Amino acid sequence: MNKVDISASIVLYKEDLEELTNTISCFLNTPLKKKLFLIDNNEDKQFENTFNQEDVEYIAIGKNIGFGAGHNIILDRIKNLSKHHLILNPDVSFEPRVLPNLITKLERHEIVTMIAPKVLFSDGKHQFSCRRYPKVPELIARRFQFLEPFFKSFVKKGKYNDKELDASFFADYITGCFHLYKTEDFLKLKGFDERYFLYMEDVDICKKIEKIDKQKLYYPKEEITHVLKQGSSKNLKLFLRHTSSAIKYFLKWGF
Repeated sequence: MNKVDISASIVLYKEDLEELTNTISCFLNTPLKKKLFLIDNNEDKQFENTFNQEDVEYIAIGKNIGFGAGHNIILDRIKNLSKHHLILNPDVSFEPRVLPNLITKLERHEIVTMIAPKVLFSDGKHQFSCRRYPKVPELIARRFQFLEPFFKSFVKKGKYNDKELDASFFADYITGCFHLYKTEDFLKLKGFDERYFLYMEDVDICKKIEKIDKQKLYYPKEEITHVLKQGSSKNLKLFLRHTSSAIKYFLKWGF
């Protein structure tokens, strides 16, 4: 396989075709040599033969193995393929300049393993994608918003309300809709911890980055748009998955 400037992976499960098509187009329109892996966790191989572009490789899993495990499927494939690897959600849009500019910034800092841009909602509002490591009261307040007034200080602190979010800084963690890694470091991290089926794996990998004495850079000079589903706030099964992942996270890293 020929070397590329950037590889990317998108894990698919019951995605909206229009949103997914837009995200794929955004990645393929970037002026870099690239390779995109589509990892289909749908039991019925829903997206087989849907995207046949030259720079796209479709991988059918045939069952839902989860977010982290899905992205980890391609670890061996990117080993000698790319210098940079993008973890990408299927509901993200961005301009062609974003990835080249992020790569330029990423390469300037030896200590930085992962870089991520400012994330906006579709209406242009800030999504607060960079956060401090979560505390239990903050997670409770974010899941049960009627309790937020009781834990307001935790929520504000968690969202870096005390920082100027139009300036770059090393954040504790950055939500996983768009993580651009140095491939070498992503492999050193062994990707995501697969004990998390869904949720908290992005927080966990940020903890792992610090364990190899590296950093994560929030870089708001570049922006993307993300259609945030917030499924665990609306679906009992997803809420239970989120709760399970949170328990695993705190048992692993401490409360």
